[in-house]
Amino acid sequence: MSAERKDRSERLLDAGLVLASELSLPLVLQRIVEVAAELTGAKYGALGVLGPDGLIEDFITTGISQEARDRIGDPPRGRGILGVLIEEARPLRLADIAADPRAHGFPPHHPPMRSFLGAPVSARGKVFGNLYLTEKLDGPEFSEDDERALVALAAQAGVAVENARLYEEVALRARRLEALREVATAILQGEQPDAVLALVARRARELAGADLALLGIPDAAGSVVIRAGDGTAAGTLVGQPVPSGSLLATAVTDATTMLVADLRVHPAAARPLRDAGLGPALYLPLVARGRSFGVLALARTAGRPPFRREDADGMDVFAEQATVALELARARQELERLAVLEDRERIAKDLHDGAIQSLFAVGMGLQASASLAGDSPLAERIESAVGELDRVIHDLRGYIFGLRPGLLADGRLDRALRQVVQEFEATSGVTTVADLDPQVAAELGAIAGDVVQIAREALSNVARHAHAMTCRVSLRREHGQAVLEVDDDGRGFDPDAARGGDGLGNLRARARRLRGGAEILSVPGEGTTLRVRLGLEPPAPPPEPSMPY
Repeated sequence: MSAERKDRSERLLDAGLVLASELSLPLVLQRIVEVAAELTGAKYGALGVLGPDGLIEDFITTGISQEARDRIGDPPRGRGILGVLIEEARPLRLADIAADPRAHGFPPHHPPMRSFLGAPVSARGKVFGNLYLTEKLDGPEFSEDDERALVALAAQAGVAVENARLYEEVALRARRLEALREVATAILQGEQPDAVLALVARRARELAGADLALLGIPDAAGSVVIRAGDGTAAGTLVGQPVPSGSLLATAVTDATTMLVADLRVHPAAARPLRDAGLGPALYLPLVARGRSFGVLALARTAGRPPFRREDADGMDVFAEQATVALELARARQELERLAVLEDRERIAKDLHDGAIQSLFAVGMGLQASASLAGDSPLAERIESAVGELDRVIHDLRGYIFGLRPGLLADGRLDRALRQVVQEFEATSGVTTVADLDPQVAAELGAIAGDVVQIAREALSNVARHAHAMTCRVSLRREHGQAVLEVDDDGRGFDPDAARGGDGLGNLRARARRLRGGAEILSVPGEGTTLRVRLGLEPPAPPPEPSMPY
């Protein structure tokens, strides 16, 4: 063996040891190119990493400055002579690139190149990329020995790439486990759901090597809202609604993973994302128990490598585990809410069965004492005390209604009023009908609790004072206002002479607080009508962003 070949063999052995000792894939790839150029005496070297489509996805170079690369523009995709090496997957040696009919020429500002040597790099039995060398420094073209050395180096490079990939895969799995542990710990420590979502967005962005992460979650009405984000432009997007038909909304409704090559040219890309200079994107649905919980959207700055199917598969695991963790947080929040409701129910029952019954009994005793006192000043003072007790009982019933929100649990005011009417008829024996406009009831949803309280108080007055046989509760639209009306066929009274203990003052005051008004019409012997007018403010539709996400 000649001294030159022996020296080259030793250099190949040293190169193999150097490559085997490096575990960072980017550093391994750069080192492979540098060693290949040094080993063969090439002025320029490059390693083209192939993507899933078989074209060059990443291009690592040596011998050419970054400034020169910027002048040349976009890296090659794998056509011409580079494409020949990709298609044939075997070594290729040329004395003059330009003389080969398969050559496509060089772009502007590209340095001149003549001699060429290339060889494929295989990893896991699959071509990972190709080594390209040009411009032999100590001769007109590369030799057979150069080709044999490059093939041997490519074999070593394949092993090094495989080791680096396995190391990165193990390291990534460890980071995913750490991220899941962090999310689970936050939930077990009782962090608020929004804080957990923000943590998920941050860790997902880090794991995926993304520049932006967004979490779109459906709200109570089913509309998707950006609940959390991390990275570029996240601050301006969090809290914004997402229109139907957009990429985010589609990922939620269809529970479909989507890979987007470039948001800048996608017809459904949002202007804020384009303005932020974002390109490749990945949309991952969050699914739990067969239903879509939301979507995790990841994006990189334009010009960075696109997301691959392997990225989606790896992040799917994190997304699934994060979904489970977030569902546990939701369940915990629901349990806490139910515990509060149970306490409120118990307090309400104690108030109703204890305090109100005791006050009612005291009031009955005072009324009996007033009847014995005749028309004396003492009787008037007792009646005043009875009226005050009546007011306190009304207030307590209002507090109980606030503590027991089950009546309005579904948000339907018309159903709640019908239930109040049914309960009143069952307890008072007064035949009562409900005539309610559901549309008007829906437009009063924001003050439903107050409307129900007005109806309760009015019916309570009917039971205690009217001696009625029938009663009607109606809700209708009149001259652009909502009108709640309670009328009975009882004995009636003179409103001007009515005492405050009859509860009429409370009704008027509550109506005024709602920016409305109460009118009481009554004639002795002809029944009573309570008419409450309230303004209608239909909910405004949520604003639609100019472009979908």
